[in-house]
Amino acid sequence: MMVKTRERYSSKIIKAGALLSDTKILLANWNKTLSVAKNLERFRQENVFGKASRSRIEDILPLFRQRYLENEGTINALVTLVKERLPAETLTPILYFYSMQADSLLHDIVVEVLWPMHLSGKSEILVDEILGVLDVWVSEGKTIGSWNETTSLRVAQGILSTLRDFGILEGAIRKRLSPLFLPVEAFAYIAFCLKQTQPSGERLIEDSEWRLFFLSRDAIERFLMEAHQRRLLEYHAAGSIVRITFPAATIEEYADVILRSAY
Repeated sequence: MMVKTRERYSSKIIKAGALLSDTKILLANWNKTLSVAKNLERFRQENVFGKASRSRIEDILPLFRQRYLENEGTINALVTLVKERLPAETLTPILYFYSMQADSLLHDIVVEVLWPMHLSGKSEILVDEILGVLDVWVSEGKTIGSWNETTSLRVAQGILSTLRDFGILEGAIRKRLSPLFLPVEAFAYIAFCLKQTQPSGERLIEDSEWRLFFLSRDAIERFLMEAHQRRLLEYHAAGSIVRITFPAATIEEYADVILRSAY
């Protein structure tokens, strides 16, 4: 599972942001015996989200499918985490990670704009700065269609509010980088996900996806040591040789490991 960074950026963030409460409702009511299509149709008919209009439901269901419902293992793992009441402070970074993998615009704003800000020590991000980046990307043909000023503004505002809801930014009006609290269980779960496409221990540590959480190499290694001590994984390093293994073969099995550690 890797972010599709070559996809052109869409303006879908206007219609749906983090959707944390709705995501939990979706996963808490998921029926593992039914297909994705049948589950989504049930949600349309029953309106478990309590939305005022059917059109609003139609806006958010494709976002859920793209973020969380493309892989059966991911679905089952997330359903287990939600139904077993994984604490919100651990679940939210996991949902954020999946959302960033599914949305190249959000992903690249964090990695190409907020990560350099973090490195430079700057904390406040203005909507005009996001607009400036969007204008460049539109002019470079990186977006689906040519966005007008109104669309770009709404996209920029949607990006900032979404990242605030995920805990990456803070502030109601003036947005700034938030001091991130990343539980070791969330870190380990994300490391397991990255390990599926990055078997090398050294390359896992160097994976650029950790920039989504503003983690330096030293911070990653500290997390790995803590996760090792908590028996969430095995981490051994000798010079340039790094070995990272997990006590589970599938993400569904690893969800159980995470739950046992969290409680």
